[in-house]
Amino acid sequence: MKKLILGLGILFLLCGCTNVKDLTIADTVQTLKAYDHKANIYRTGYKYYLPRGMSVADSTLFNEILTNSKETYYLYIDAVSYNKKIKKSYEVCSSCYYSVALSYDDKFGYIEINNQENNKYLIEIMYNYAKIEVIVDKDKINDALLTSISILKSVTYNDEIVANLFGNDVLNFTEEEFNIFNTTSSDSTYLQTDGYYEEEDEEVLPDTDLLN
Repeated sequence: MKKLILGLGILFLLCGCTNVKDLTIADTVQTLKAYDHKANIYRTGYKYYLPRGMSVADSTLFNEILTNSKETYYLYIDAVSYNKKIKKSYEVCSSCYYSVALSYDDKFGYIEINNQENNKYLIEIMYNYAKIEVIVDKDKINDALLTSISILKSVTYNDEIVANLFGNDVLNFTEEEFNIFNTTSSDSTYLQTDGYYEEEDEEVLPDTDLLN
């Protein structure tokens, strides 16, 4: 019965029949099994889906800064681990606001949410050798999870191009090392040093593919 109710909740969410704020975080995470967007952003060795209402603020070889003008999402692609097919298990964090290991469709990852200063919440979600970090207000957690899940699930790699990049030692000169298997508490780049995150008052039209 619980699975039936959850399945109906996901169905209603996708067809726009319910509000994401009415779902628990655990229910929102289950949308990982439902979303299947086609890529609309193409990069060297990979592609992904960028929801409507979002734009690319900055891009390097395997790092993207995405924004909807209210929040900033930091996307990291770990082509090194993908090329070597490295797998690591995630240990659930009992002291975190929310923590869960992900395993679906032969892909793995984790979600970890931690409370920050000024009642902000840091969301870290890793799946399919890609990771997103974003800081949001508490009432925006579900929205941010839906956005992040839709992006990460859509990431598709070009094996031939990725292999050629490593063969040409491109990464040795153009990318700083970032370990997506570690959480920000032990391995952070953008969120600690970039200073890009800021809030604006401008209202942005949400992606109707994701939200109601």
